[in-house]
Amino acid sequence: MTDRWEQAAFKIRVDEVVRRFVAQEADLFAAIDPLLAPVAEQLEAAVADDKRLRAAFCYWGWRAVGQPDSAALMRAAASMELVHAAAVVHDDLIDDSPLRHGRPTAHVSLRGPVRRRPRTDAAARSLAMLVGDLLMALAGQLFATSGLPAAYLARARPLWSVMARELIAGECLEILRTGAGPDTEASLKVIRYKTAKYTVEQPLLIGGALAGAGARLREGYSAYGLPLGEAFQLRDDLLGLFGDPERTGKANADDVRGHRPTALLAETWRLAGDDDRKRLHALLGRRRPDADALNAVREVMHRLKAPDRVEEMISARVEEALGALHELDAPTHAGAALTALAQSAADRLS
Repeated sequence: MTDRWEQAAFKIRVDEVVRRFVAQEADLFAAIDPLLAPVAEQLEAAVADDKRLRAAFCYWGWRAVGQPDSAALMRAAASMELVHAAAVVHDDLIDDSPLRHGRPTAHVSLRGPVRRRPRTDAAARSLAMLVGDLLMALAGQLFATSGLPAAYLARARPLWSVMARELIAGECLEILRTGAGPDTEASLKVIRYKTAKYTVEQPLLIGGALAGAGARLREGYSAYGLPLGEAFQLRDDLLGLFGDPERTGKANADDVRGHRPTALLAETWRLAGDDDRKRLHALLGRRRPDADALNAVREVMHRLKAPDRVEEMISARVEEALGALHELDAPTHAGAALTALAQSAADRLS
């Protein structure tokens, strides 16, 4: 791979590593007993689609130190995508989301193999939970067997514990905040720990640690990665309610129906007067808001310009990230790639 950043070419390389590795592991898993075949299929389905942004941030965390491209680096970077796949399976299970990438989520797909058993839904959800657990274990295996020198891996290994702790803390905070009063700062904290850190900051730091990055560069990675990761999730919140399901591949009412503590909802509440708050309370208080109720929520949000406020929050964070990147004094090719990745993460349509 040349120093010129080509995201599509990079994605193909990551896809090849991830799919081959997981296919091999799925075959070994299914070989234990024929009954395990549907679970093995979900392992492969979980890694079939993604933009591979987390692998890209890990890759450029390494390259920005001045280290070269290598097959071993690609395997280490690709392990970030298995962390993401595990998080997605668990997140879809927690949120009871029916779709991901336009296909049934793991806990929905796995109802088939247990449809004749007692408590079908509970059994399917248990299987999905174990799929996510196995994917996280496989992420560590891919990283450890990447082929990078043991001393390099040892520098980065402590960051895996940090990444897992913060990711799980974010998921727990979202569960604990769900149904509580809308609060923008609290919502941003959920975003920071549930998504921002493991999407941008931690992959960058892990790539930098592998390469032996100094303290100043690591601080710069965090200064760039945290606001950009928040912008990424704020965009996701907008797409979650206003995006086209044909593009996003997800149901566009999950956040409202699940009463999730998004910054979009918190900003809507902050901007609303008494009458609009009463209306929102009535609409959101329904156990399963129908399409008319969801459209009414969207109408209130648009009228109060809450989506515009979230767009401003995204722009401010991207600007902050790019300002930090300018201060990094990274090699030209790394700076260009990280600039392009910032725009890709924040401006996407799906």
